[in-house]
Amino acid sequence: MEITLKSPLDMHLHLRDGDMLRTVAPLSSQSFAGAIVMPNLVPPVTTKDSLLSYKERILEATKGDVFTPYMTLFFKSTYDYDFLADFGDTLTAIKLYPAGITTNSEGGVSGFELDTLRPTLEAMSELGLPLCIHGETNGFVMDREAQFVPIYEKLANAFPKLKIIMEHITTKESVEALERYENLYATITLHHLLITLDDVAGGMLKPHLFCKPIAKRPHDKEALLEVALEGNPKVMFGSDSAPHPQHAKESCGCAAGVFSAPLALIALAELFEKHNALKKLQNFVSNNAQKIYSITPAEKTILLKKQPTLIPAKYGNVVPMLANEEVLWSIEQIR
Repeated sequence: MEITLKSPLDMHLHLRDGDMLRTVAPLSSQSFAGAIVMPNLVPPVTTKDSLLSYKERILEATKGDVFTPYMTLFFKSTYDYDFLADFGDTLTAIKLYPAGITTNSEGGVSGFELDTLRPTLEAMSELGLPLCIHGETNGFVMDREAQFVPIYEKLANAFPKLKIIMEHITTKESVEALERYENLYATITLHHLLITLDDVAGGMLKPHLFCKPIAKRPHDKEALLEVALEGNPKVMFGSDSAPHPQHAKESCGCAAGVFSAPLALIALAELFEKHNALKKLQNFVSNNAQKIYSITPAEKTILLKKQPTLIPAKYGNVVPMLANEEVLWSIEQIR
């Protein structure tokens, strides 16, 4: 059995910087035609110079591969129309983090008062720049995403021309919100389609499955699976692949993030085949994203074959999801 994917896209990817960038970027650029790259470096990407410099480092790390890094800015309420317009097509989206909610988000938004956010969000609406949001509050960890849904609703109502991407959704409540607002969209990760909190902490703790937002309950996973497997045009694949060195994961104060980039496509093929939905995989990993973001990626064809792949124990000093496990599909050809 085989399936051909045309220009697969990862619409939420962490590439980090320095040595880590050089390790992990080629593991995405090999099999993906492009990716939305997150801006939460230290310091975060907030200027045109820092964005262009980061893009150049990514292109250097992925040299030789057909791969477009779609660049993002770290949200600031001080951005105005002229500042954002100057980026032209070098800027694809802006990423908003609630302050301190996840890795390197300390400079994020505290409070969501519309008067404070309005100048940047109105400029984004005029320019057609999507707003990507890590949607969690500081409440009880299992409730944080559901508690953020009213904020999504407030923003969707106040800025109806603004495309709002609910990043890495994990709950049934988020799925339901998609259908209520025309300008709400979402990314879904591989790991949230495969695991629940029980897989992370139901037995021995599995630090390499610990992420934010944390995996939720079985009914939440089922809601995510339903919209992904049916090819719902408002959802798209975003791995949220977030590498950390092994010592940072296997330690007190375990870093949040699942590293899935190298195995994402073959694991998705296995999952979609299991649910008799292989024909919908192209929509999930590319077609929907192209329409939502109004982008045309470079041509790249990935031939997947139903043939087992053993996932390595490590890539450099990063332990991937499904390390030392077998996935039933493999990448047969890239062209």
